[in-house]
Amino acid sequence: MQRAQKIEVVESLNQVFQEAQLVVVAQQNGLDAEEMTSLREQVREAGAQFRVTKNRLTKLALKGTKYEALESYFSGTTAIAYSNDPVTAAKVTVDFAKKNEKLVVLCAGYNDQVLEVNQVKALASLPSLDELRGKIVGLLQAPAGKIASVTQAPAGQLARVFGAYGSSNS
Repeated sequence: MQRAQKIEVVESLNQVFQEAQLVVVAQQNGLDAEEMTSLREQVREAGAQFRVTKNRLTKLALKGTKYEALESYFSGTTAIAYSNDPVTAAKVTVDFAKKNEKLVVLCAGYNDQVLEVNQVKALASLPSLDELRGKIVGLLQAPAGKIASVTQAPAGQLARVFGAYGSSNS
């Protein structure tokens, strides 16, 4: 890799660390091309990104960011998953690691904190931002539906009474 390419990679990673809400650090031990493609597709579909990293360049990119404390985790064959949503990257990475022992979640960075593996797993079990939005919309729509049914019920009962009264007089 040429010096200019290295500088570009460091700048690109630094931008990722500046913008991402969550960065998951994982070790990928022998994932083949098919498994890696599957992982990347799952991560991308969920709205996150996955990237295999060069440790030396990543450590340079971490300097001056809120994720600088993650530096000690970058040894061996590491990769990062990151997202603007504080749950998505953790959820997809942890789910993939459960099914494939070649991917091991080491930690995550969230704001200025380093989350240990158990904390990352707990974070992964939370509903995503989209799931929460869906639940909120459902909760907001439920009372409106109940109000509509309550206001329509007396009219329906009244109609049945008139119908019964009309048929008994004939």
